[in-house]
Amino acid sequence: MIPILTYAAMREADAAAAAEVGVDALVESAGIAVGLEAKRLLRSCYGARVAVLVGPGLNGADGRVASRWLKSRGARVEIVEWDRAPALLHGHDLVIDAAFGTGCSRPFIAPKVTSGTLVLAVDLPSGVDTDSGAVLGEPMIADATLALGAIKPAHLDGPSTEYVGDIRFAGLGIVNSFEDGLVNDHDLGSLIRLGPHDHKWIHALQAFAGSTLMPGAAELVLRGALAGGASMIRLASRGDVSALVRLPPEVVHTTDLEVDPRCRAVVAGPGLGPSAWTWLRERMANVQVPVVLDADGLDRASIDKLSPRNGSWILTPHEGEFVRLTGQPLGLKRFDAVRELARATQCIVLLKGPTTVIANAAGALRVVNSGTAALATAGSGDVLAGLIAGTVARGHDPLNAAALAAHLHGRAGARLRPYATASDVVVKVREILGELDRVGHR
Repeated sequence: MIPILTYAAMREADAAAAAEVGVDALVESAGIAVGLEAKRLLRSCYGARVAVLVGPGLNGADGRVASRWLKSRGARVEIVEWDRAPALLHGHDLVIDAAFGTGCSRPFIAPKVTSGTLVLAVDLPSGVDTDSGAVLGEPMIADATLALGAIKPAHLDGPSTEYVGDIRFAGLGIVNSFEDGLVNDHDLGSLIRLGPHDHKWIHALQAFAGSTLMPGAAELVLRGALAGGASMIRLASRGDVSALVRLPPEVVHTTDLEVDPRCRAVVAGPGLGPSAWTWLRERMANVQVPVVLDADGLDRASIDKLSPRNGSWILTPHEGEFVRLTGQPLGLKRFDAVRELARATQCIVLLKGPTTVIANAAGALRVVNSGTAALATAGSGDVLAGLIAGTVARGHDPLNAAALAAHLHGRAGARLRPYATASDVVVKVREILGELDRVGHR
């Protein structure tokens, strides 16, 4: 996981690292990382025309080291001082914005660049606020931003996201501990959990999903849960859906009014239809295990009345459902909004979207930015709800289960062909897990 740090926390981490290795060493490492990222964008440094916009602080120092590094590899580099920059930078293949980065606290009007010129921002585009993502003045629109030491909130949240382009990361060994993180592909390796004493009840779960109006939701939830590691599923639905859809053979259709105590997790809501909680309330009254609530299960009044939640329930709203749960517009500061709903409900909240934001009641944050437009299809959320529940049943703590499942879901979506269906997501999930298992056994 890549750390996400506020401006103040990043300054503390920088100061600690500087005390250990020295400021000059940190600047050298950062500048070389910028040079390497510039080379990746240019593909070849030799003969490339590069302008480096530099400011008075460490961000500018990073840019100067990068300019030296690029020159040594054949690039034609022009250093442009931020306070003497022309209104237009033209005649360059690449412009490196190293004016202010995270240190900008006042309006900054960046030079314009000609069409076709690549822009690389160092840490952040100059002219955005690190923590809020507010736009201060007129920043450059970057093709890529190289985050140094940690991801900052402005990379992922607020109006600034329109300016950062592709997010790249150079850790530089600066951050040793952190609370909030961006999930990456390396984290998926922890998903595979197999034990010598496993049996069908070790990773079993209960599903309350589907109805005669929406039987397909049940099938998608179940297939997502099995792909996520559920070893056996007990399904209760509103009406007998077993004659309407093809249920996986690992599923037991039940009419029990209580969750079997051997189940390790519950997923509830998808496809239950209107007034779902009239039907759910008795069945959910004494649940002691983590619960994933999705779709028709997302009713604030009902959630607030039920206990114990123990901070282990996971709510998975999309934006419209989030607004219904809070009674307020979502706004631009998604991190704060998700944290507040998690605190108010004492649940984990996963806000679905191109950037998925997950927070627990204590305020710890996980962010997933692997989502793609291919997942904007009916039933994709049902698969995700099942996938999260299966990951919990496999033994992951609820916060990380939600984050890992969301990232896996996004990576599966990235492999889909145009106009694929939610059923195809499950196929790609299994494909990725198979690859992870092969890597793990090499």
